[in-house]
Amino acid sequence: MQSNSFGKLFSITTFGESHGGGIGVVIDGCPAGLAIDEDFISKEMSRRKPGQSAITTQRKEEDKVQILSGVFEGVSLGTPIALFIENSDAQSKDYDYLKHSFRPSHADFTWQQKFGIRDYRGGGRSSARETAARVAAGAIAKLLLKHFGITVSAYVSQIGEVKLNANYKQVDFSAIENNIVRCPDENTANLMIDTIQQARSEGDTLGGIVSCVIQNTPAGIGEPVFDKLQAELAKAMLSINAVKGFEYGSGFAAAGMKGSQHNDAFISTEKGIETKTNFSGGIQGGISNGMDIYFNVAFKPVATIMQKQNSVDENGNAIELSNTGRHDPCVVPRAVPIVEAMAALVIADRILCSKVNKL
Repeated sequence: MQSNSFGKLFSITTFGESHGGGIGVVIDGCPAGLAIDEDFISKEMSRRKPGQSAITTQRKEEDKVQILSGVFEGVSLGTPIALFIENSDAQSKDYDYLKHSFRPSHADFTWQQKFGIRDYRGGGRSSARETAARVAAGAIAKLLLKHFGITVSAYVSQIGEVKLNANYKQVDFSAIENNIVRCPDENTANLMIDTIQQARSEGDTLGGIVSCVIQNTPAGIGEPVFDKLQAELAKAMLSINAVKGFEYGSGFAAAGMKGSQHNDAFISTEKGIETKTNFSGGIQGGISNGMDIYFNVAFKPVATIMQKQNSVDENGNAIELSNTGRHDPCVVPRAVPIVEAMAALVIADRILCSKVNKL
């Protein structure tokens, strides 16, 4: 199986399945001498872990990270850092009914076609359980970015048809964790929570949007052709389970604008050269320009719904599926730290790569 690794100089390789012994990641390229704050890693994991609120799956995983290598006396050694998260609350019997059946909009059929074998317990490696390893690695990437003064902040800006009608500059990032849906506006958050609970009561699910802002990235990070910074971010986000769309800066709205409206004029400030507007989303020509990098990530409704659905078995026979087990009615609130983690991994990697481009 290919493509279990991500990044060039600051790279990660994840391993493990949803109902195996655990999930893990090996980080290669982390510079020596970085203070590894285990309490910070634990807090990041708590933001993603299942069972954290009434609107998430009730699977109970502590998601305690074990550092197996690469760290000595709380400091990185410059050698591969191996992290492991045990699976302690897998209930594999809940998935016996899927041994020979394909769930609509899941990876069951395509996985079977590609490999000829699949772990049907919770989706195996295609499960979002794999993202626990990404968040663990992303926490270390965030610790590295802290040395450069770079911050990554994500929040829920839409659940179903409920939208937060505010520009990211109007958002109080300190309020993101004030509610279980991770929307920084209390009134909108309450509407989102009600919407999720209503969908759950109907045996249905919802999608939504996570917005992310990367601040204080210096100008000159990224590459001008195939490895454009926005392309790296897009690949990172589209690799997350259930993601259906990515847009940065003005995004699709740019298609309806004129160049005279969309161009970001350069200005001189006490900070140096900046742009008056930021429709570019902090990236021009595939390279950061020093302005805020901001983007939206769209998530589809969770494919596992608690309603009867028509499908087929491995032999193509028509069947009716009734799903069981513990599932999120909406993954978007738990996706916030995953989006942050993948963004941090991209920027950390690009920062290190940019160091070799000039003396």
